[in-house]
Amino acid sequence: MALVLIDYHKGNIRSVERGLQAAGADVVVSDDPAVVRAADAVVLPGVGAFSDASATLRELGLMEAVRQKCAEGAPFLGICLGMHLMFAGGEEHAPVGAPAEGLGLLPGIVGRVPAEDAAGRHYKVPHVGWNSVEPASDSPDELTAALFDGIRPGEFFYFTHSFQAPDGPGTVGVTCHARSFPSAVAVPGKPQFGVQFHPEKSSDAGARLLQNFVTLTK
Repeated sequence: MALVLIDYHKGNIRSVERGLQAAGADVVVSDDPAVVRAADAVVLPGVGAFSDASATLRELGLMEAVRQKCAEGAPFLGICLGMHLMFAGGEEHAPVGAPAEGLGLLPGIVGRVPAEDAAGRHYKVPHVGWNSVEPASDSPDELTAALFDGIRPGEFFYFTHSFQAPDGPGTVGVTCHARSFPSAVAVPGKPQFGVQFHPEKSSDAGARLLQNFVTLTK
């Protein structure tokens, strides 16, 4: 099984590579669309801004390559910004009213993390540090249950982000910082997921999630 970790030239992806290798994956780091099209599974890491990453993915021909693999049903994991890119568009560093293009695997536009809760209390943005992830449903589907196998509800993971995904039919995990937001998503009926947190920086729980994803790819 060849798992391709996409290199779109935005930040250090070595910690993700090491995490996947520790989970038993045969990892290939590549920015070549042909390599992505030949992959058995794809991981899209996340460091940087939505609009910059979107432009680079298009320029490298990776946007269509990833869409093709996902349309074929290949396992996919988006991490942080990689999760954001699963959506139709994103506002980060984009002109007002003109969101940057996403992969379109899930509907909706990624927007800024709110700085106040419903009572007007102020919260720091970016949201950085450890926070809990609760399941969005008491009866998750089989694929989501497999991704979170062995991970207790309310487990803590490491976050660092200023933008968040919109709520929708793909939400499978939620976290609260000022307000509740999707911290894990899935494309319905497919082994394709996104997580807002960084599993490669989330100790044993993050390692277990990566191991579960690798198991799903096999």
